[in-house]
Amino acid sequence: MILIKGGIIVTAERQYRSDILCNDAGLIAQIGPDLECPTGCEIVDAAGLLVMPGGIDPHTHMEMPFMGTTASDDFYTGTAAGLAGGTTSLIDFVIPGQGQSLYEAWQEWRMKAEKAASDYGFHVAVTHWDDRVHADMGRLVTEAGVNSFKHFMAYKNALMIDDAIFLRSMQRAAELGALCTVHAENGDAVSFLQAQLLAQGETGPHAHALSRPPGVEGEAAQRAITLAALRDTPLYVVHVSTREATEAIAAARLKGLKVYGEVLPQHLVFDETVYHDPDWLIAARHVMSPPFREKSHQQALWGGLMSGQLQTTATDHCCFCREQKERGRDDFTRIPNGVPGIEERMSVLWHHGVATGRLTPEQFVALTSTNTARIFNLYPRKGCIAVGSDADLVLWDAQATRTVTVDALHQNVDYTLYEGMTLTGLARKTISQGVVTWDDGLLRAERGKGRYIRRPAFAPGGASSV
Repeated sequence: MILIKGGIIVTAERQYRSDILCNDAGLIAQIGPDLECPTGCEIVDAAGLLVMPGGIDPHTHMEMPFMGTTASDDFYTGTAAGLAGGTTSLIDFVIPGQGQSLYEAWQEWRMKAEKAASDYGFHVAVTHWDDRVHADMGRLVTEAGVNSFKHFMAYKNALMIDDAIFLRSMQRAAELGALCTVHAENGDAVSFLQAQLLAQGETGPHAHALSRPPGVEGEAAQRAITLAALRDTPLYVVHVSTREATEAIAAARLKGLKVYGEVLPQHLVFDETVYHDPDWLIAARHVMSPPFREKSHQQALWGGLMSGQLQTTATDHCCFCREQKERGRDDFTRIPNGVPGIEERMSVLWHHGVATGRLTPEQFVALTSTNTARIFNLYPRKGCIAVGSDADLVLWDAQATRTVTVDALHQNVDYTLYEGMTLTGLARKTISQGVVTWDDGLLRAERGKGRYIRRPAFAPGGASSV
């Protein structure tokens, strides 16, 4: 049992000064000014700090097999790093093998995640279609607490599905009251451009961005929205990186469609010039999909976040170390796509968003926690500060600064995109299930303490009003 005293509570709606009592069941038991400390209760001094809902990262890939290797962060190291940065929950992805049962794949991922230090859930990818997929989707919703399914319009001959499969999956999801998430890039166009660039002798990391121009994301996002509208299926577009995709989502929402957009902080900070670094390895470290864009796209992303047309921030945390990136030394299409970021996400967004005046603290809470909880039906268990909610909290120092170095981070990878960047705003303490797991530089994360969080379906055709 802990009593958090003297902090300023910040929710997605307001700020106010109050104390918070967390009970031994890991729930918020009381909220009020000048609460009395029960016998044996630990007092946590929050004077001068903001007390916010713990961050929720809706897009991570822990120990994911991909492009001939496996992401270096497992469910313990990745969730522990998240706690150090103020993230108390995540939603990872189950990626079935070729022709594998979706339900069996979910069972495998559950076993992998038993070592997690923080709470977690899963989206499940639909990578093929048959009667078993149809049945498994129903079983995952009703028995496993999965209410979101992932679809890749990219990665031809690997994860990519065609429009017919996408439509079948969306129709089934709508019947079940589930949400469809989509990686929107035109995989056929990307494959064509990759082959053309290689034939021209363009093998370096710079060709990665050339093979995935903004238009292939914009086209795919618009197509996904059009297909979703046919069955009125709620659609969540992951890692939006372009003006074209942002505008497509905004236009859909103006029509009353249930469409949501997610932004990665790294797309708000870096641009395509990173791929022209003379050090091949530094350029390769930035290879992810979608790639970093020409700087003008950042204005659209910030505008989407500020206006509410884009609703969440995530990391697409998928780590690959030097020797893994080296697999593509002579062929950019073999560089494993993915970058780290779960530990840095909240500080990066605070520094570049709140500290610059682009976002209010309340918008920060919405974008890092509350909107995700609402969209994926975790609210009010997660994403808010209320009696009965999970005691997942972050005590935030809005004025403190730090210079990011890989040696000071806890992610299981040998670099950070933000090396040498000085950031304002950091987690002083992170509380998960009513227990202090990050204590101003001391990581107290415990292997296996994370819980699998079931997410109920929405009413058929329904979704959050975010």
